[in-house]
Amino acid sequence: MPDDLTLPGTLVPTSPPAQPVQPRDAVTVVLLRDGAHGLEAFLLRRVKGMAFAGGMSVFPGGGVDQRDADTSVAWAGPSPQWWGSVFGVDEPTARAFVCAAVRETFEESGVLLAGPDAASVVADTSAYERARRQLVDREISLAQFLAASNLVLRADLLRPWANWVTPYEEPRRYDTRFFVAALPEGQRADGETTEASDASWQRPADAVQDAREGRRMLMPPTWRTLDEVGALGTVDKVMAEERSVAKIIPKLIRDGDKIRVVIP
Repeated sequence: MPDDLTLPGTLVPTSPPAQPVQPRDAVTVVLLRDGAHGLEAFLLRRVKGMAFAGGMSVFPGGGVDQRDADTSVAWAGPSPQWWGSVFGVDEPTARAFVCAAVRETFEESGVLLAGPDAASVVADTSAYERARRQLVDREISLAQFLAASNLVLRADLLRPWANWVTPYEEPRRYDTRFFVAALPEGQRADGETTEASDASWQRPADAVQDAREGRRMLMPPTWRTLDEVGALGTVDKVMAEERSVAKIIPKLIRDGDKIRVVIP
């Protein structure tokens, strides 16, 4: 990631809030697969004009729903207590983060990190299209969907990666926990969400090059994460990486019609 990363000045109001906005909890999931020419990440290009990150290329993700903390979810893998120790939060909050990661990934990409039992994962998610729409419309919760479908949430298919917080200067702020996950065998990521204008798999280095040459816009967390996973080279190496997760809060400095991004 370049030391002199800049963003269009229009992305941030000329006058920041007098008091920083309290960030909302959010999650994002870096979906990965080993392609014919190396590691690939799944990217969505957000619809232009959206209130936050319009036109940006991002990983699937979104805000944490209050119902994501439902303790009735059938769970396999590292416990909510373990996830809480990683992210520095209490057990109910950690449970909500993991459930939100699974839910948002399914809503935005059609990839479902769940299976009939603790040792399997669904290979074809087409049977759950109606439930996917209901989740998007908030007609049902993740817990209700999994229970009705006799599915177990596979927390072991996720790994913690980072914790990025939107800069103080932004009017909309998110405290976002980043996860990585491998595309389950047999599943496909479709990007069929109203929040994205297109979706694609791309090698991290190619996505970064597109950003350098103006074909993509990447937020600093996305850029940094692409650099990090790309350097590891394979899904297995990414998933095996031991990460120490600490909050990262970039600082924005206005420079004419541009915004310079400083990452501590």
